[in-house]
Amino acid sequence: MKIDTVGVIGAGTMGNGIAQIAAVAGLKTILIDVTDAALAKGIATLTGSLERLVAKDKLAASARDAALARIETSTDYQRLATADIVIEAATENAELKVRILRQIETVVRADAIIASNTSSISITALAATLDKSERFIGMHFFNPVPLLPLVEVIRGVQTSEETAADVRELTERLGKSPIGVKNSPGFVVNRILVPMINEAFFVLQEGVATAEEIDAGMRLGANHPIGPLALADLIGLDVCLSVMDVFLKDFGDSKYRACPLLRELVAAGHLGRKTRRGVYRYD
Repeated sequence: MKIDTVGVIGAGTMGNGIAQIAAVAGLKTILIDVTDAALAKGIATLTGSLERLVAKDKLAASARDAALARIETSTDYQRLATADIVIEAATENAELKVRILRQIETVVRADAIIASNTSSISITALAATLDKSERFIGMHFFNPVPLLPLVEVIRGVQTSEETAADVRELTERLGKSPIGVKNSPGFVVNRILVPMINEAFFVLQEGVATAEEIDAGMRLGANHPIGPLALADLIGLDVCLSVMDVFLKDFGDSKYRACPLLRELVAAGHLGRKTRRGVYRYD
């Protein structure tokens, strides 16, 4: 299947990043969100990202303008009728994702691919809610989408070989490196990464070291480019908590219990960079 038009649901951090790389790759891109304000914010973020690439001589000004011209925004799902693939990039909430995926399926062509950018929810379970489950797959991009090269391509039990092959080819056209992953909670990267972040919160909660010292320890001692607590702020503390809760539910193993400090910060609305306060302040 030749993919020329990409739909993206959600103009937030992940959605606008996916829309950006699709448009830069020469694909017509339809960005959908529930309000014009959310779309405007997403386009502003996307435009700023492109401007930085131009300023660093990583993208020509003409390529930036061409990419922006390829992006259409709308609050109307009917605009997705021409899409060859639609990538859902909504909040990590299973019920919300199911509602969105079902809505997508009512408007796209029967042969269109539907993908989810979920970081932890079962692809098999999501596929089971759709009529054309063989055309459903996981595409887990990483934040920031324009910069990080990895995409986990996750097949559910129902996903067809053709769908998987088409999505791997698309991933490479987007300038990313795909890895094939079996359906399992957290897949590969988050299965390893988020429990490590959660453990860093336990170390902080117990007063073993300050946040700065914990992050410095992992940067200098484990050669990580960013410390786990700073990374949690970048990912979003609410996202980290949601992933841990999914792990605890799906694996039934207490080792995936979310740190109470993480839960407390989320309850306070301290979600990280996106709220200007998480483990650290971003004034």
